[in-house]
Amino acid sequence: MKKIRFLVALATIAGMTTLFSAQATAASADPGTTAQKVVYHINYDDPKLQAAALRNVQNHINAVGAENLDVKVVLHGNGLALLLDPDSLERLPKFKHANATQDMTARIDGLRDQGIQFQVCANTIKGRSVDQADDLYYVEEADIVPSGVAQLAILQAQGYAYIKP
Repeated sequence: MKKIRFLVALATIAGMTTLFSAQATAASADPGTTAQKVVYHINYDDPKLQAAALRNVQNHINAVGAENLDVKVVLHGNGLALLLDPDSLERLPKFKHANATQDMTARIDGLRDQGIQFQVCANTIKGRSVDQADDLYYVEEADIVPSGVAQLAILQAQGYAYIKP
């Protein structure tokens, strides 16, 4: 009799453990309850550092899952070099680098396909005489924010974690 009670209790515990484990897994996959909100800040033009920043974003996705992330990459100042077409460099003397090479744009596209948003500073576009359509790789009106630094503050106030790789 004791053995039967013990086996019933053990089976009950095993069943409850499975149930709680399944509920925990479902909750962690629900971005509404566990989504990480993160803003990556890029305001430098070094192509190696920018490539490393994009690897950091991809590593973040790999670790947490795109469905559990809300990531924005805010670019201003020299950071626009990430999206700057190399053919535009001669015309834009305020930039030392134009990093929107085929390799870099492939990385950017891969991140966008996973839901990553790139936000570009309107002040930099205007102040450096950048033509959004001709000089920048795949930047739409919805991607432009009035001020990159103001956008960083806005996102942090909304609970986004700040990362500057």
